[in-house]
Amino acid sequence: MKVCILPQPAEVIDYAADLLVDHLAVMPDTVLGLATGQTMVPLYDELVRRYRDGLVSFAGVTSFNLDEYIGLGPDHPRSFHAFMATALFTPTDMDIQRGHLPRGDAPDPAAEALRYEAMIRAAGGIDLQLLGIGKNGHIGFNEPGSRLASRTCVKALAASTRAANQLLFHSEDDVPRFAITMGIATILDARRCLLLATGRAKAAAVAAMIEGPVSTGCPASALQGHRYATVLLDAAAASDLRHGGDYHLERP
Repeated sequence: MKVCILPQPAEVIDYAADLLVDHLAVMPDTVLGLATGQTMVPLYDELVRRYRDGLVSFAGVTSFNLDEYIGLGPDHPRSFHAFMATALFTPTDMDIQRGHLPRGDAPDPAAEALRYEAMIRAAGGIDLQLLGIGKNGHIGFNEPGSRLASRTCVKALAASTRAANQLLFHSEDDVPRFAITMGIATILDARRCLLLATGRAKAAAVAAMIEGPVSTGCPASALQGHRYATVLLDAAAASDLRHGGDYHLERP
């Protein structure tokens, strides 16, 4: 795991965009694993800006998102399908038919999870997986207690996760209680992982991920065993690290 600590959130976003643009320049037909959440909003905004400036193309990209809420179809305004269409797919030259997410409205969510896992395998696996981290250490919707060997599956959402996502809904009662998510082992199969975390609220989870034991108590800690995982942090998100001085304090 390579850890890079940058002073401000904007620098984290800029560096992440640089890494993604450089990756696409080398592998324009790449398979990307994409994420949602508030951390990703400024990153997708920056990628759209660079596309409009002619600095990057998504025309050859195939993508698989980490997760989707059960009960929300692609046309639901709070679905991750809708989020990705607005944030990245429609504003760029990406072929929206190659932007894949689980179907939250599938009649059999467990069967949909198996189908989605098979789709990822059929595409040759994920070349670069983009990740955020929850305040409780989750990646995707793999909440604390999730098996580290899990594959794409149905997961119940923790109360803290539902509370964190309440801003996108009318009330916490409207936040779905279940989701289809890539499993931890599915995420670790990606050839490269890039995780972003900004803000003091993520500091405890970041410290557990990087310096704590590999444990189901912090699902993101499984990234310690990934061969090519890069973690980009701002100073606030890195503030609980005991060995912060041992990590890159600027772009390497």
